[in-house]
Formats: sequence, C-alpha cells, structure tokens
Amino acid sequence: MASLVENLISILTEECNEIETVLGLARSKTPVIVAGDLDALGKITEDEQSHADRLQNLDNTRSKVTADIANVLNRDVNELKLKTLIGLLERTPAEQKALSEVYDRLTGLTHELARVNEQNSELLKSSLELVDFELNLLNSLKAAPETANYSKGAYTGGTLGVTRGNFDAKQ
Repeated sequence: MASLVENLISILTEECNEIETVLGLARSKTPVIVAGDLDALGKITEDEQSHADRLQNLDNTRSKVTADIANVLNRDVNELKLKTLIGLLERTPAEQKALSEVYDRLTGLTHELARVNEQNSELLKSSLELVDFELNLLNSLKAAPETANYSKGAYTGGTLGVTRGNFDAKQ
C-alpha cells in the first residue's frame, strides 16, 4: 500500500509540474492576444497541446494507481477521492502530509490555470467582437445608399459620406 501511495504522490507531483508549465504558457498568451499576434498564439497553443497530451497520460496512470489503492482498501474507486484517501492515511502521517501537500498544490494550480484561461477567453471574445464590429462597419460603408450628390454632368456622384470630385465655385 505504501508504494502505491508513493507512486500516486509521484504522479501527482508530475501533474503539478506539467500544470505549472501550462500555466506559464497561458500567462504568456495574454500579451500575445492583446497584441493580436496570431503566429505566436498558434505556437503557444501547439505547446499547450503537447503538455495537455502529457497530462492526459499522467491522468490515465493516476486513475490506474487510484483503482489499485481502492482495490487494496476494498473501496469503490468512484467514491475514493484524494481528500478521502488523505483522511484514511492517519496511520502513516508522513505519507498523509506528502499527499496533502501535493493535493493542495494541485488544487491551487488548477484554480489559477482556470482563472488565467477565463481571462484569456474574455480577451479573445473581445478581440472577436472588435473584428466583427469592424467588418460590419466596412460592409455597411460599401452598402451605403446612393445619394443625390451630382457632378457637373448630372450623374450620381457617390455613396453616403463619400464624395467624389471637388467643389466647383464657377457653378
């Protein structure tokens, strides 16, 4: 049982390290989003994806180790949460403390990553709204109605707000 808990602590520590890396990438995305640098954003997103794949593998390994621990403890794996396991380790205070510390670290990192991702999501939404507004503005200028601006030859002179030609003081 002790080796399973140590293995779980090791896996959770690796997950924390990966999440710290992803958190750093997420934080570096913020100024890139503000600057509108799509190439840099694409590179950061690719890096994030490789770390997300690694996190998925670690999570699968953690699930297997947790299932083994649940089997040893004769508990339902779906009901065995880290907090519960920490409480069950009363007899081994060193493992209990180590698991508790890595759990707290993991919880803090995931909350911070969620906050930064939400901030970046809001920035992206704002950027998309601005682009949409600018496209609508350009399309509305192109589709503006013809006006009664006439040139010397009495031809239609242009669209609303757009004048062609110069003022002729001789007329």
